[in-house]
Amino acid sequence: MNSEHIRNFSIVAHVDHGKSTLADRLLERTGTIPERLMRDQFLDRMELERERGITIKMQPVRMSYTLNLTPYILNLIDTPGHIDFSYEVSRALHAVEGVLLLVDSTQGIQAQTLTTLSAAQAQGCVIIPIVSKIDSPAARVSEVSSELAKLLNISPDEVLAVSGKTGEGVDELLKEIVKRVPPPSAGARTTAGEARGLIFDFSYSTHRGIAVYLRVFDGTFKKGQSLRFHAAGKDFIALETGIFTPEEKSAESLSAGEIGYIVTGIKEAGVVAVGDTIGVVRGSLPALEGYSRPRPVVWASVYPEDQNDLPLLRKSLERLRLSDSSLSFEEESSGVLGRGFRCGFLGLLHLEIVTERLKREFNLSLIVTIPTISYVVTKMNGSREVIYTPAKFPEHGDILKIEEPWAKVIIITPKDYLNTLIQLLYEHEANTLATETYHDGRIEMSVEMPLRELMRGFFDKLKNISSGYASLSYEILPERQADVVRLDILVAEEPVPAFARVVASRRVTEEAEKMVEKLHSILPKQLFNTKIQAKVEGRIVSSRTLSAMRKDVTGYLYGGDVSRKNKLLDKQKRGKKKMLERGTGKVNIPEEVFMKMVQSSAE
Repeated sequence: MNSEHIRNFSIVAHVDHGKSTLADRLLERTGTIPERLMRDQFLDRMELERERGITIKMQPVRMSYTLNLTPYILNLIDTPGHIDFSYEVSRALHAVEGVLLLVDSTQGIQAQTLTTLSAAQAQGCVIIPIVSKIDSPAARVSEVSSELAKLLNISPDEVLAVSGKTGEGVDELLKEIVKRVPPPSAGARTTAGEARGLIFDFSYSTHRGIAVYLRVFDGTFKKGQSLRFHAAGKDFIALETGIFTPEEKSAESLSAGEIGYIVTGIKEAGVVAVGDTIGVVRGSLPALEGYSRPRPVVWASVYPEDQNDLPLLRKSLERLRLSDSSLSFEEESSGVLGRGFRCGFLGLLHLEIVTERLKREFNLSLIVTIPTISYVVTKMNGSREVIYTPAKFPEHGDILKIEEPWAKVIIITPKDYLNTLIQLLYEHEANTLATETYHDGRIEMSVEMPLRELMRGFFDKLKNISSGYASLSYEILPERQADVVRLDILVAEEPVPAFARVVASRRVTEEAEKMVEKLHSILPKQLFNTKIQAKVEGRIVSSRTLSAMRKDVTGYLYGGDVSRKNKLLDKQKRGKKKMLERGTGKVNIPEEVFMKMVQSSAE
């Protein structure tokens, strides 16, 4: 088809603003999905996506639409909305010319709306603003339309109104997509000759290997071509080319402006990456701009509850990585928890999704440790080291400087909760950059804070203090100097590496007391008094003593002089003292105690 009749677009929205429902109506009105096969959230294939009402995995679809007797191809890329996947979203937006910016008419502009809008504008996409859920009794269509118009500096008349539930306004939207979104040829670099395309996602199947999802920018891709990944430098033969209907359907070729897939046959993790460029072997065209390797910002250790499941866990992680290039892992060993994997994630939601998929898709029972971030430590000798587990932190005397990643956070909240929000921001070491008030009274705050503080339950606390009305989005900033220390827990004067934490200096006493109290309450009593201590920079900052387990050695006595009882108690006391002198006073911490102390759910 002539690229003049192709429209490539994406839908971006805050969570639960009706993105998947609108996509359902577009599929219905264009006849892409027969009515008998239609179901809610059609493009959300994973059970986890449908359960939570969020999009995790991108899903492209090609729709046929006729306007004024002219046939058009509409290519929709349904993208994830969460900030953890912002790099993947930016590559998908680079693959389209237009974006439908969806805002819920009952809630108005949210923090994530601003983030996704900025990403779309950075890619030079044409923005079509839409107010959704206009059928709701709580809809504020004119108010929210005015908000959107002001945000985009346009007339309120240019804002469309739709209902994904009833289908109202969808026909008008389809016409506007054709009218407003420019055809691919408007931005094409070359329209003929050598083939070149951008990978915005990929999938894996056991039989065919990895299938890359791509937007073709130049030339034509065909089955049997010798192709190359620019960043990976690996060559392969195209086993199949095709389009999404939304099921994969083979096609003879993919030409400039089209969106489709190429089956590579590759069954090796780490070769294919989102943002890489596909070209022909020994081609002359350079790679497309914007490629970078996603950098993990959150780390957590994952152990199988049963050590016999370690090979299955390794195989499962490798399988997930075949369709998720941003997941990284390496094997590690813990004295009590056994062998497992130290995994890197794009954020807390990414961690949650991966661990949930491991449990559901591979039937694994897991122990997941409390997530941490990576620190850049400069030692006294000038050497720099990236540390992503507290147990490997150098001794405080060897540290010259510690740096940690920060985050820029946008929060939108009703004004009634402003005072409690300011207190929460102070507790999490946030600096306020700017505030803005919307005409409905809501306040937008732009702040910066250490990433470790954002991970310390900030989002849950924000939802609690605002009764669920506040919204948040964030982006990762470069490292800044950190005022943090390593907190060690000692049991019977022996440090336990698995309990080590990195905490802010200002909260060190509070955290130390909390951990000591928690361990004191769950550690079983020993045959001797057991000290539980928290140590920071060579000094003890909190201490509790767990009293000895006392066996009733006088229980069988039924009478006689008290000296008989004292004699047995003295014998017991001498026995405990002798045991300690022989060095047998070591505490064996049960596995369930370790689990309660290190599991993320225990916080």
